[in-house]
Amino acid sequence: MDTQQCSHTVLMIKPVNFRYNEQTAVNNYYQRVMDDLEPGEVQQKAQKEFDGLVSKLGERQVNVIVIDDTPAPDTPDSIFPNNWISFHDDGRVGLYPMYAHNRRLERRDEILATLENEYHLKISGIEDFSTHERHDKFLEGTGSMILDRQNKIVYAALSLRTNEEVLDEFCRKFGYKPVKFTANQTVNGKRVPIYHTNVMMCVAEEFAILCVDAIDDREEKEKVLSSLESTGKEIIEISEQQKYRFAGNMLQVKSTAGEKYLVMSESAYKSLTDQQVESIEKHCAIIHSSLDTIEALGGGSARCMMAEVFLPKKHSLI
Repeated sequence: MDTQQCSHTVLMIKPVNFRYNEQTAVNNYYQRVMDDLEPGEVQQKAQKEFDGLVSKLGERQVNVIVIDDTPAPDTPDSIFPNNWISFHDDGRVGLYPMYAHNRRLERRDEILATLENEYHLKISGIEDFSTHERHDKFLEGTGSMILDRQNKIVYAALSLRTNEEVLDEFCRKFGYKPVKFTANQTVNGKRVPIYHTNVMMCVAEEFAILCVDAIDDREEKEKVLSSLESTGKEIIEISEQQKYRFAGNMLQVKSTAGEKYLVMSESAYKSLTDQQVESIEKHCAIIHSSLDTIEALGGGSARCMMAEVFLPKKHSLI
């Protein structure tokens, strides 16, 4: 079976108590407090944005498995499942060590049971990296790692939330080659590490979105660019300003008929130039949806909201 880069099925978690998460805000510089909104309004707006994206995906025949979050325990960031779980076409599932204590509560065994029992997906094994939390070593799933599944390459900007030792363990277990680098952004006049690789980079089947200016070291920059070029990817560069509008936080998916789409927020789409849009649309159509509240309070965007499901279907015994 050929490994696919993009999936026709994504897992999304419907929020019940979405809000600003103080535990993640210490190093997620994309989060903003919105004092003008009451907690009930925040949840209402986030749910409307969530439903809007689910609807747009469904209209294009992308399968969306929606799992409702639970009121307890308190998991304000449950809307971003790609950080704690990944699904692979050999049936394995990856579970990841999370920096924020309240995000560790997002890992729910019953979600895996639902995928097996209700959606008849085969889980052949679980690679659980979450034990590294005991040693304050974190690797936050496909937020920390950009997977080129076809070429078995993982791109990772090392940071407090992307630990090199855990990354190497992932690569050994799943058979990936790591391309490691440091990505920075300017905060209050200082260059500080970008907490998640997926805010500055997206790898699709035939192209890659990359904020080249975030990689300060010349050799590391060349290493990333040459790796992408060697695998035949057209590199579409975005600016640091576009990165702040979540133009790096995109995910390519496909419909059940095989049509490919690049999914992004409305903010990201509006930040793109006509030439960048044209470059993307040479390869696939664009789906964009308003995620303003989720982006502001959660510090994450469209890519973070979708965990691609590559698990094989169970074979019928009939």
